[in-house]
Amino acid sequence: MKSFGGSVLFLNRPDINTDEIIPAKYLTEIEREALKPYLFEDLKLDGFAPHRDIPGREVIISRANFGCGSSREHAPWALEANGIRLIIAESFARIFRQNMFNCGLLAVELPAETIDRLVTEFAQRATVATADVARSVLAIRADGRTEEIPFTLAEFDRALVEAGGWLEYADTNY
Repeated sequence: MKSFGGSVLFLNRPDINTDEIIPAKYLTEIEREALKPYLFEDLKLDGFAPHRDIPGREVIISRANFGCGSSREHAPWALEANGIRLIIAESFARIFRQNMFNCGLLAVELPAETIDRLVTEFAQRATVATADVARSVLAIRADGRTEEIPFTLAEFDRALVEAGGWLEYADTNY
């Protein structure tokens, strides 16, 4: 099973769509690594510069409806190519969320109030988040403070994540 955690990138905006995650002009790429330099190339967010802010980040905390727009597996691929394996948001577009699990990545939904608090208390700090998939608990750490937050995960989604994705799951179960 992959590990889920690391340094957090806060993208404090709802409705980040798949065209902003990976622009459509790169959808001809069939290798995940080829998508790496283009992650969030078209994301407009005050103070955000992809080439400065993405390297070294393994977790994203964002707002509602993350991954909306066109359905494409390239969006989770681009995240994974950059080492981002955990996204925490208020909600996800259904197809994007399932593509995350199919790729063996973890999408965690938390209530808006919890995301508000995390943004307020942690966004301006060097923050690390880790997910314990077996226990369904997130640990958020900054400045010597740790907060544990429970989350829910459907059993099949958990099985996909624990296997490393749909292909690995199918190889061991069919």
